[in-house]
Amino acid sequence: MSTKVLYTGKTHTTGGREGASQSSDEQLNIKLSAPGSSRPGTNPEQLFAAGWSACFIGALGIAASKLGVKLPSETAVDAEVDLCVTEGEYSLQARLNISLPGIDRETAEALAAQAHQTCPYSKATRGNIYVDINII
Repeated sequence: MSTKVLYTGKTHTTGGREGASQSSDEQLNIKLSAPGSSRPGTNPEQLFAAGWSACFIGALGIAASKLGVKLPSETAVDAEVDLCVTEGEYSLQARLNISLPGIDRETAEALAAQAHQTCPYSKATRGNIYVDINII
């Protein structure tokens, strides 16, 4: 089976957590700051949470289509990505809090489970970090 690359996101980052990052198409141009600092800018955990939640909504749409369900226009995913440290070793853990207004809980759970199987971010993290999926 051959892999077809659909898109490549390219960024140039300098200065690490206290630096800046810019995409090759210049659509993204941001200052970076360490989590919890008072300096202006975002951090990698926020960027990862934004990317994952956006991608997960797309995966929910695919799941809804397969199940013959109309995804509500108010669908939302609140992603929380924790930067953790245990005995000097850093790691991530995450929670995806999914809001599907007007969809019964059983269907919402089925949509979330299927989306979690197909979302590229979910696939990339599976088995690597703790992830909690919640229907809110």
